[in-house]
This record gives sequence, structure tokens and C-alpha cells, in this order.
Amino acid sequence: MKTNIVLLGGLVLLALWWATRQSRDVEAETVIDASPERVWRVMADTAAYPEWNPVIVRLTGELRAGETVEFVNRGLDGQTMTFRPRILKAEAGRELRWLGHLWVPGLFDGEHYFVLSALPGGKTRLQHGEHFRGVLVPAVSGWLDRAIRPNYARLNAALKERAEQLSGP
Repeated sequence: MKTNIVLLGGLVLLALWWATRQSRDVEAETVIDASPERVWRVMADTAAYPEWNPVIVRLTGELRAGETVEFVNRGLDGQTMTFRPRILKAEAGRELRWLGHLWVPGLFDGEHYFVLSALPGGKTRLQHGEHFRGVLVPAVSGWLDRAIRPNYARLNAALKERAEQLSGP
């Protein structure tokens, strides 16, 4: 009996270890005809998101490392969901990164990022994506491609349009 309990406990621990190491990356990239500083200005003006952002339709809180923000995300189907991630990095003109969890850490975690890189001619390469990990990742892998990747492309296109219309550096 004791051997069976130890064996079962070992199998449970192995299953948990395996499940928490499941991961998947989703990324959408675009080139914006505006400087990284101008793109950052658009990203940092969270009060204006309802005017232009089709995906993150509201974001409150400070974009500063260690802070928790709250945002409302609108999917392709029009449904909304509220998230409260913690900002990991907010470096003006370079990078914004946050970490969120679905209900409890380890179940379905997402490290979301926007990386801005200067290109010749005053342009910016935007790498926008998320590293997902956790128990549910294998179960939602197809959904990530069908719903999340297109949403990132929509957000990128809207950010590109907004930044390219702004004046100034």
C-alpha cells in the first residue's frame, strides 16, 4: 500500500511538472513608418485606446514595472474579457511587457510583449506577441492560432495607422 501511494504521488508530481512546462508562442510583426518614440507615445496614451484600439478597448493603471494594470480585451467575436496583469518592463521607445494568469498561476499564463526596434528612415519594427505556458496550453493551441494571432495583427494594424497619422517625432 505504501509503495502504491509513493508511486502515485510520484506520477502526480511528474504530471504536474510536465503540464507546467507546456508552452506556445504567438507573434505578429509589422513595420511602422514612425519613430519608436512616436509609436511609444501612442502605446503609452492608454486613455486614448477606445479611440483607436480594436483589441485592448480600455486600459487603466500605470505602465511601470511592478504595477498591475487592468484592461478589457475584445475578441474577434466581439466578446470582452478583463485581465489584470503585472507590468514586467516598460521602457519608453523600446519595450512593454506584462505577465497575466488565467485564474491561478500555472494553469494558463501569458507573458505579453511589444518590442520596438528602430529601422533606417525613421521607421520602427514592432514585434508583438505572447509566450503562453501552463497546463491548458495543449488544449487551446488551435484557438491561439484562430483567435489570438489575428487579434494581434488587428492591434498592430491599428497602432501602425495611429502612429503614422500623428505628427512630431
